[in-house]
Amino acid sequence: MRITLVEPYCTGSHASWAREYAAHSGHDVELLTLAGRNWKWRMHGGAVTLASRFLAAGEAPDLILATDMLDLTTFLALTRPLSGRCRSAIYFHENQLTYPWSPDDPDRGEQRDLHYAFINYVSALAADAVLFNSRYHMDSFLGALPGFLKRFPDAVDLSSVGGIAAKSRVLPLGMDLRKLGRLRPREAAKGEVPLLLWNHRWEFDKAPEPFFEALYRLADEGVPFRVAVVGESFGRVPPVFQQARERLGARVVRWGYLDSFEEYAKWLWQADVLPVTSRQEFFGASVVQALYCGCLALLPDRLAYPEHVPDSAAFSVLYRDGESLVDRLRRLLLGDAGEAARLDRHVARYDWEHLAPVYDAFFSGLVEGEEGEVPEVAFSRGKW
Repeated sequence: MRITLVEPYCTGSHASWAREYAAHSGHDVELLTLAGRNWKWRMHGGAVTLASRFLAAGEAPDLILATDMLDLTTFLALTRPLSGRCRSAIYFHENQLTYPWSPDDPDRGEQRDLHYAFINYVSALAADAVLFNSRYHMDSFLGALPGFLKRFPDAVDLSSVGGIAAKSRVLPLGMDLRKLGRLRPREAAKGEVPLLLWNHRWEFDKAPEPFFEALYRLADEGVPFRVAVVGESFGRVPPVFQQARERLGARVVRWGYLDSFEEYAKWLWQADVLPVTSRQEFFGASVVQALYCGCLALLPDRLAYPEHVPDSAAFSVLYRDGESLVDRLRRLLLGDAGEAARLDRHVARYDWEHLAPVYDAFFSGLVEGEEGEVPEVAFSRGKW
């Protein structure tokens, strides 16, 4: 079966997901992409450019697999000579309806942000299957749609939300975790002083302020720890990062984005504890990577994080809003937290060895008109 995977924003986890699925799939997956920059323009104009390239290739695939950064309605309209009989699916890495907008973005104050969510909405309407990377993501998007549509003046079809829900499924993010396994050091890389890790994007939605505030308090108390702050930054970096580098001083053993995956893997395997404070997470690829490499984690009991944690480990891994992260982290660093849970085997289910056949089977059924349920890979704690 031939699949054309259309990704207008091919960078970071979007690029990894697309390229890795193409490499691990039993189907013939062709990538149709644009560079990952200028995300707003990609959502407006990416469909036009990629439609031209699709038509120039001159061959119709069995399935068009788009991501949430594509205006699928425009793409399908412009490619009708070839795509008219193709089945289509859209994969939501994130969505612009429930994603928190930066307070510095001028579009928010002028209400121009509504259009990007509307692109996601009509793309979901146009697709034959709507796929989300987590149960939380699917539920939050579908739950927010009615209120979003009611913001428009009239002629709003609220019944369309039910139509989208009927063709929505959870298909967790596939990851090449075995690549991390191959880079595991032969000898133990852990140090005597615990190493804390930040391996997320340097952006406001990851809530770096409470993360560093917890570290400041522990440092003032004299609790021993080191910290590695890696991850990628885009555009304006929250000022707290520069403040933290200066305030934490010699406790910082690594600072800045790592261009080499091998170097990144080295720090994942060295790290001991991953405290997470994010205010938004639709899946959490960086968290899953750290868990796979043996990090002990403290994760918020909300967003997509509970889906990565079995019931048996929920008490030791998840913390609730209002619960002191500092207290939990202090006990973990001082060895007073009891038996900490390692989740490397649990999150190994997201490796492409397991998920590529799930993807392939679902897409085959979609093309053959026999689409069914996706196996419950991550619907709730502990399943699969």
